[in-house]
Amino acid sequence: MPRKHAILITAALAGAALGTVKAEDKMTITTERQTHPYVGMWVTDDNRVRHELLPDGRYDEARGTRENAYQGRYVVSGNHIDYWDDTGFTADGEFVDDNTLHHGGMILRRKR
Repeated sequence: MPRKHAILITAALAGAALGTVKAEDKMTITTERQTHPYVGMWVTDDNRVRHELLPDGRYDEARGTRENAYQGRYVVSGNHIDYWDDTGFTADGEFVDDNTLHHGGMILRRKR
């Protein structure tokens, strides 16, 4: 059995034993190619917050002068995005159109 499947089964069994299975328990630890139109750089109008959504399912967030301030994995489902920071922090957002992302009280726009 490939390692990523073993991780998923272990997480699912642990969740089942506790009576719950959270969405992040179902997500693979390995990176997988994303098939959505939102890959790329997203920035606030003042350029203070920058999210780069990478095609391998990882993201890299810069804040002000802090490059690589937060990194982790993400999943897009329809127009919804879920983030899992490498430290365990979770967040989400909504793509309100092809060029606008609402996340954590911020509005980020696609950088061209």
